[in-house]
Amino acid sequence: MGDYSKALESYDKALKIREKTLPPNHPSLATSYSNIGLVYDNMGDYSKALESYDKALKIQEKTLPPNHLSLATSYNNIGLVYGHMGDYAKALEFYNKTLKIEEKNLPPNHPSLATSYSNIGSVYANMSDYSKALESYDKALKIFEKTLPPNHPLLATSYSNIGVVYSKKGDYSKAFEFYDKALKLREKTLTPNHPDLATSYSNIGCVYANMGDHSKALSFLEKTLAIRQKSLPPTHPDIKRAIDNIDYVKQKM
Repeated sequence: MGDYSKALESYDKALKIREKTLPPNHPSLATSYSNIGLVYDNMGDYSKALESYDKALKIQEKTLPPNHLSLATSYNNIGLVYGHMGDYAKALEFYNKTLKIEEKNLPPNHPSLATSYSNIGSVYANMSDYSKALESYDKALKIFEKTLPPNHPLLATSYSNIGVVYSKKGDYSKAFEFYDKALKLREKTLTPNHPDLATSYSNIGCVYANMGDHSKALSFLEKTLAIRQKSLPPTHPDIKRAIDNIDYVKQKM
């Protein structure tokens, strides 16, 4: 629902109870640290997110076999944070660790493998290796289309990711095609102020701006800002980014 302060409050309560009642390396403690790390990541506090994820990982490395899927989840979470921080080499390192464990444990069309391909594609996109990005995203999309219901949010994420690559390549008509697919799915399945909807509005707004349709761009970017301000702390970088995008479009009008 994007209410991160309430999520953090609940996860903190769970952690305090577990710290009082469980041994220090209990798997449930790792779960609490991981949950808290996820909230901090969504709030843009990446140092606290890494700190929490590292606590979870240390417990898991002590208590689980080396190819356990819970380790893959922790590696994936840490990769996500490094990706958000712009440290793409580190992100790719942890995503590849995740993928190796999943390939040993899961059937070839498992959705978790698709998520890993998607994450790796995101890193390649940020590194401007668009052919590798599209290759990874296509692997993810094919698995999701085979295994998920047609309105599943992860399909929207795949469409959005592919749209990002086409946008970066300057193919705005293709980008719009995939962004629009993502938006239609999200409008059917998510609450009106969900952060993923804000992402879709932002993506479409930026494509309209690049195509020179500044009035449509402004309409979508203002929707983005309204959701960001409702769901994120005021200092979150996504709010500043939304404001900057609106200012840029207004200057072009």
